[in-house]
Amino acid sequence: MRSTTRYFGLSLEVILLLASLGTTAFAKNPTCSEVGGAILTNIGGFGQIDGHPTTLGPATGDLKGAVGVEIKDVNQSSTVITVQHHWVTENGDTLNIDEAQAAGMFLPNSALFAITDYKITLSGGTGRFANATGQMNAIGEVDFSTGHAILRYSGQICYSAQERR
Repeated sequence: MRSTTRYFGLSLEVILLLASLGTTAFAKNPTCSEVGGAILTNIGGFGQIDGHPTTLGPATGDLKGAVGVEIKDVNQSSTVITVQHHWVTENGDTLNIDEAQAAGMFLPNSALFAITDYKITLSGGTGRFANATGQMNAIGEVDFSTGHAILRYSGQICYSAQERR
């Protein structure tokens, strides 16, 4: 009878421990984190790179800092903008972002471009992002007549055990 009581008590402790961790504790990869925030930039933020216009502005949220973007191509017929990001967090870490394509549509008779599909891939960087990988998506708009752009990003970044802090 004692061994049954001891077993039941131990099982109850394990169940209570698991319940205190929550049901999502085991559904997520422990080396990955959800990220999100906003980017507000101005076209022409730091001139041109190889004849391509740039943007420059602050990033908020989990990757708070500054973002510069080189606009490599604007294909109005396929409504895709090809860009290269330059992202630095507020503590000086950099994120290596692969060349990306922002797809969407120009509003009729307007220079306003609505971004509906913008996949951003992280492949390393410096500091805590040295061996990080990640996928983010963004939506937003670019007004080519005023030079204003606003985006909302969200996604997941995965770190090696050493870089995660």
